Amino acid sequence: MNSIKHINNALQDLDKEVEAILADMSLPMNEKDNRMLPLLQQKRVLKQTLDDLIYLKENPPKPNQACGISKHRKD
Repeated sequence: MNSIKHINNALQDLDKEVEAILADMSLPMNEKDNRMLPLLQQKRVLKQTLDDLIYLKENPPKPNQACGISKHRKD
């Protein structure tokens, strides 16, 4: 699935952005927190989407039935 590849690439890009923010010694900690928060929120959403897509790829729903993704999620 191309979607899985794209999400993995986006997760890697987010990790690089977070690492760059952490490595920037000119930024105070509160500024680092402010810059990282939206990135980490995006990362959480992308990880959940990736988990859902992998689940659906491994457990495709039958015709005219719910996908069952809510049973798969732990939270």
